[in-house]
Amino acid sequence: MKKIALFPGSFDPFTKGHEDIVLRGLNIFDEVVIGIGKNANKKRYFPLETMKELIEGTFSNRENVKVITYEDLTARIAREVGAKFLLRGLRNTTDFEYENGISQVNRYVYEEIETVFLITSPQLAPISSSIIRDLHRYGQNVDDFLPYNLPKPSIV
Repeated sequence: MKKIALFPGSFDPFTKGHEDIVLRGLNIFDEVVIGIGKNANKKRYFPLETMKELIEGTFSNRENVKVITYEDLTARIAREVGAKFLLRGLRNTTDFEYENGISQVNRYVYEEIETVFLITSPQLAPISSSIIRDLHRYGQNVDDFLPYNLPKPSIV
């Protein structure tokens, strides 16, 4: 039976840290589905469809990586795509505290789901999507932090 993991997140933007988790996840799982969640309470900085295309381009040479968007409970989407695992990256203990609670709720929704945590590679741990958004918003080049190149913002 194929081991499928769902790697959920807002990915606004998808960073080299996220890419690292996916690539390392492929050493454990047969397939990784990157799920870009739509959160009605958050206004995206980067358009959802643009980010989906950029992530698909990043993994265009890997048939075992898929990218989807969704607006539902993560555990339900995992079940829909046939994933028995959620893949999550941890940069620090704050991430762990947050992710631990979510993993318990996901088990409540979908009993068969297991959350697998990978510790972020040390050189990538300082990278966060919110920092990258701020840098980009004010015209700073962020290419070193992303596995693709973004256009400069048109309005600051």
